[in-house]
This record gives sequence, structure tokens and C-alpha cells, in this order.
Amino acid sequence: MTVEARLHGAELHEDATVRLRLRGSDTVRDLRPRIDDDGRGFSFTAGPDDLTGGAAAPGRIWDAFVRPTADAPPIRIGRLLDDVADRKHVFVYPALTAGGSSSRPYYTVDNDLAIEVTPAESPICPK
Repeated sequence: MTVEARLHGAELHEDATVRLRLRGSDTVRDLRPRIDDDGRGFSFTAGPDDLTGGAAAPGRIWDAFVRPTADAPPIRIGRLLDDVADRKHVFVYPALTAGGSSSRPYYTVDNDLAIEVTPAESPICPK
């Protein structure tokens, strides 16, 4: 799954990272983003290996953050969707199935990017 984004109010440096944090645990995955020439646009790819781990559960949710430099605090990746009614039903992205799991990006009610991972045979994600 590849995510493309832009950072407003700061620039990304060579040591920038994207952090995926498994909700409800201390499990994190740090990924290296590809940074655009302007230092504001970036993208990252999270594969099945990046989205597994932590406590076994029927579904896992990973919250996404970016750190513009190694010593900067993490910034939640999100978008402004306050003017869209029923945004969780309007912005529906397809699930990707690989390695026995299905991954689906979505925006939380607070407009933050999250990735939901469920077993591929789950009733939530039928084959």
C-alpha cells in the first residue's frame, strides 16, 4: 500500500521517518519515506510485513505519523475533511489482500490516517 502526502508548515529532511503505531500497543514500524524535491511532498509504502506483528487479534489498526527529522516529534498524518458529511462512508478506499491479510486505509473521525488489517478470511473482508 503506497501513501502520498504533503507536509505543511515544515520540510522533510534526509533523516525523516514515517512511523506506524499499532493501536493499543507499543509496537511501531519505522519506514523511510521518499521525499519530493521541494522537501514537502513525500510517499511511503507499507507492505504486508510492515503491517503484521503485535498481539494476535481479529483486526489490527495502525496509526500513521511522520517525523520531518530524527529529533522532531511525530506529526499525525491526516487531511481536512470537516466539511464532508458522512466522510467515513464517502471516502472509502479499496482493501488490498496479500500474505493472508487484507489492508484498508481510512480516515478516522478526527481526520487522521489509519490502516486497518484484518485476516483475509474475515467476515469483514470476504474472499
